[in-house]
Amino acid sequence: MWLFNSSIGRKVVMSVTGIALILFLTFHMCMNLVALFSGDAYNLICEFLGANWYALVATAGLAGLAVLHIVYAFILTAQNRKARGENRYEVTARNSKVEWASQNMLVLGIIVVLGLFLHLFNFWAKMQLPEVLHMMGADVDLANVTNGVYHIEQTFGCWAYVAAYVVWLVALWFHLTHGFWSALQTLGWNGKTWFCRWKVIGIAYTTLLILGFLVVVLWFAAKAWCCGACC
Repeated sequence: MWLFNSSIGRKVVMSVTGIALILFLTFHMCMNLVALFSGDAYNLICEFLGANWYALVATAGLAGLAVLHIVYAFILTAQNRKARGENRYEVTARNSKVEWASQNMLVLGIIVVLGLFLHLFNFWAKMQLPEVLHMMGADVDLANVTNGVYHIEQTFGCWAYVAAYVVWLVALWFHLTHGFWSALQTLGWNGKTWFCRWKVIGIAYTTLLILGFLVVVLWFAAKAWCCGACC
């Protein structure tokens, strides 16, 4: 099948999965902003997205999209390195027209993946996972599985986690600003006029998206610091 066997097909898979993940990040950011205004409302959302069949199906779908995106990123990187052959070892002048993010997408991607694992450890492993294990008959503590505000306060009350999340979000910004317009270009919206427009739209959209996440991190970090609860 050309989607999986050809270079263009792999790029299409990368683009479609990337856009889907950006849409999820948008939903996740909007959900997180609720915690700034109402802890009870945020916890209700967390309860709604617990170990219900629709939440588990969505989680499995997101995991599949993320795995596909990551695997194809490595495949395309390896393919590009192979195509360059021995020329990749030559020292050449950097093309000023090529973005820094474009030249370092693999490194940025690795940072994003590591940050994803950290995020899963701090939230998913302490919220939805215990519910799933309980459904399977395991004896687990369910005291705070739907208390999302508690886990936010615990996580961002630690300055080491705050620093790690800031680095992660900066890397994600670089990754998305390039990935946004690159995906649309792959899907055919690459006319000379719209190419520049999509770059501007991508930068603006990604900036607002990452700022939404960053505000939550810094707000709860500052709150912990003011209360003397930071570690």
